[in-house]
Amino acid sequence: MSHKRHLVHYDASGHNAAPQPLVGDPDREATIGLDLMSREELNSFGTELDALRQRTLDSLGQADADYIRRVIRLQQTCEIAGRIGMFTPFFWPTFVAGIVLLGLSKILENMEIGHNVMHGQYDWMNDPLVNGLRYEWDNVAPAQDWKHGHNYLHHTYTNIHGMDKDIGYGLLRIDDGQPWYPSHRFNLPAAFLLMLFFEWGVMYHGLEVGDYLGGRMSKEEFTARKKRATAKTRRQVLKDYIAFPALALVLVPFAGWWVPLAVLGGTFAANLVRNIWTFLIIFCGHFPADVQSFDEAEATNESRGQWYLRQLLGSANISGSRPFHILSGNLSHQIEHHLFPDIPARRYPEVAAEIRAICEKHGLPYNTGRLSKQLLSVARQLAAYGAKPSDPYLVGNSPESKALRRAKREAAARAEADRETQLVA
Repeated sequence: MSHKRHLVHYDASGHNAAPQPLVGDPDREATIGLDLMSREELNSFGTELDALRQRTLDSLGQADADYIRRVIRLQQTCEIAGRIGMFTPFFWPTFVAGIVLLGLSKILENMEIGHNVMHGQYDWMNDPLVNGLRYEWDNVAPAQDWKHGHNYLHHTYTNIHGMDKDIGYGLLRIDDGQPWYPSHRFNLPAAFLLMLFFEWGVMYHGLEVGDYLGGRMSKEEFTARKKRATAKTRRQVLKDYIAFPALALVLVPFAGWWVPLAVLGGTFAANLVRNIWTFLIIFCGHFPADVQSFDEAEATNESRGQWYLRQLLGSANISGSRPFHILSGNLSHQIEHHLFPDIPARRYPEVAAEIRAICEKHGLPYNTGRLSKQLLSVARQLAAYGAKPSDPYLVGNSPESKALRRAKREAAARAEADRETQLVA
């Protein structure tokens, strides 16, 4: 009796659209990249990258689906083995192995699975397991608020001051475009603490407290965000720090009262490993030297080529082995991720060679280096921008800086009034 092999058809034609350029005053043209290329060259650059993106989307299929499912199975296996290992604190080799495996599972889940799935990279599979709208990842930051701040704001307005809230995460000063405040003297220790508790920092960042206090967010929206964050935090704390240590109570008569505490500590260590690793990958892809930031005025009405160029100039890669790239969620290819955030990240190493060739053709920089090199560069940046600048216009609480910001607000208000008058006319 013969059986026909069941073939699954995957369609990428309805894939999520890439972020769109910033649109504003129709009489203004963006100036990004004009020091490097002519407008004609910028258009050619954009056309080449659009074509590369489409070719990659058109080639998505079974191999990509099999890959993400293999990673999910690996992550689940590591989590189960890790949880079991941590129930043996009386035998330190398996206990330590349990911490390592649980940390590995959390890294895989956050980086190669959660982050990439929530970008919609696998929506074309029509599989609820990897649907970007439904996925909720394993940390305290609610997916809904993270996706708004990351997928929309960060990936559309990458490194535009006042629009991309991931510049310094509202805590750190990482370039001259940010006003300096006395708290920035603690750039390095603040970054170190953020590294240890990164998931909590991301959750707080998603609340966008500054927008609420500044009147840019309604009380209803802020309350809804707090409610989501509280519910997600309660769920994570219950799972990691109450439920599993409670299960270890059955071992107390055999191994001692300290077993639940060891399970609690081991889980904390696994989360710590994940937080540190995630921080290192994210910061080394966004904040080393030569990564550029931009003003809204120079980016308004940018062409597609200028949007791509802003992503290129605002990102950096980290070189490494294939396992290293997988553990980073392939965000070690941060340049490729910012150019093509909705393409499955496993394809980034494949397209990187062609992107480098396109950059060389147009004489454009391609920032890449080892993790140690990029990390040292980030540390130097944080130290340098933590020092009080001599220019009073860069000091946030100086009269000169306040006057400059007031003048910019007044100019923006006048421009808005002029646009409204033209519309009425």
